[in-house]
Amino acid sequence: MNNDFKGTVDGSRYIPYDERTGNESIVYFTRDLSPEGLIKIYKKVSAKLCGKIGIKLHTGEKNGPNIIPRPWVKALVESELPDASIIETNTYYEGDRYTTEQHRETLKVNGWTFCPVDIMDENGTVALPVKGGKWFSEMYMGKNLTNYDSLLVLTHFKGHMMGGFGGSNKNIGIGCADGRTGKKMIHTAEGSSDMWSIAEEELMERIAESSKATVDYFKKHITFINVLRNMSVSCDCEGCAAMPVVTPNIGILASTDICAVDTASVDLVYALDERDHADLVERIQTRHGHRQLSYMKELGMGNDKYVLIDLDNGEKRIYPKDAVEGVIPFDEDNR
Repeated sequence: MNNDFKGTVDGSRYIPYDERTGNESIVYFTRDLSPEGLIKIYKKVSAKLCGKIGIKLHTGEKNGPNIIPRPWVKALVESELPDASIIETNTYYEGDRYTTEQHRETLKVNGWTFCPVDIMDENGTVALPVKGGKWFSEMYMGKNLTNYDSLLVLTHFKGHMMGGFGGSNKNIGIGCADGRTGKKMIHTAEGSSDMWSIAEEELMERIAESSKATVDYFKKHITFINVLRNMSVSCDCEGCAAMPVVTPNIGILASTDICAVDTASVDLVYALDERDHADLVERIQTRHGHRQLSYMKELGMGNDKYVLIDLDNGEKRIYPKDAVEGVIPFDEDNR
């Protein structure tokens, strides 16, 4: 645990950059929301991905409107990751991805047919240790996770009904946990009849501890990309029922530090004008989503300080306000 942490467990509070302590990590940024932009930023953080590579991606409910475009992922796979598989797990809630059979049908509907897709809990679970956790000593993952040597966490950054926001931490913290045991451990208090009985700070901490199990398993062979596009306050698990997108598109962030990439993503949202970030900021704060970030730091998963490198302008250091300068705001004509 990082004893230098001076934050607060109040996950509704945004911690300004000048109040943060500790080391800085590198986070890359591009405004180029396209297959070319995705490939460009991937190359900056992919050096230690080797062997059998899994791509942890939220493939979405049927016809979900906001997921990362399939042609972007296809271009990345064909250009840089021809032998990789997309990896997923079944859901805890009953829906289009509850069983493996339902999940495979949803994958076809959503166009994830250009490379293998491994539903990791199809053949059971594996328990990975959680080091330094206060809620868990181990977390149950889809069994097939341990078949991979490296992991690319490719995340559509957006809001989330319970987590406040869904970044890389949520993508693997919830998304690698198997659908029946691991996800239940995260969401449901023991003995409760309410499957969603864990909330606020405790939920954020449970998600981060689950995420830590995966990060620790892959060690240096894991990297993180967040795509800040079509950012509804709703998660992609809500599919076509997601709330309308009212936050401007920003760009793509990447790092080998999960805490830094999620923190930078939140910082860029906060750097938008108030009228453009109000809905997403309200969602993050009311769900105490900032506790995801502070707890990752406490667990030693990374830094909340970072150097933001602009790939569009000579790889110079910039600040969040510089990154969002010129972002086209939403107005009543294009909401």
